[in-house]
Amino acid sequence: MKVLIASDHAGYELKEALKEAFAKDFEWVDYGTFSTESVDYPDFAHKLATDVANGSYQYGVLICGTGNGMAMSANKHAGIRAGLCWSKEIAALVRQHNNANILVMPARFIPFETASEIVKTFFSTDFEGGRHQRRIDKINL
Repeated sequence: MKVLIASDHAGYELKEALKEAFAKDFEWVDYGTFSTESVDYPDFAHKLATDVANGSYQYGVLICGTGNGMAMSANKHAGIRAGLCWSKEIAALVRQHNNANILVMPARFIPFETASEIVKTFFSTDFEGGRHQRRIDKINL
């Protein structure tokens, strides 16, 4: 499966570690950044979210210091449901209940081991549909 991935400078090291750890599971399409030099997170979030929203890719992963900036930026796009995940339990719920199509993680607040569990859970959990679909249908204005 091809999965988009992007980060800002704060998330760069975690992004690179996850790409390596999951190289056999995913074909990563890396939208940057490509160093720890300071960048503006919305530039990366918007590029990735655009390509998920238009159907070019099914899923994306965004990483920044708190995850909030990336999530806020990505969720401006119609059809994007970017879920900020701090634990594997939240990752399961954003897939089961919200049908999240972008996983967002806070690099400054979770260790690699937790991030790895979150990725595994996010990509192995299915959307439950049912009553949750009715709620998702109300997200976009």
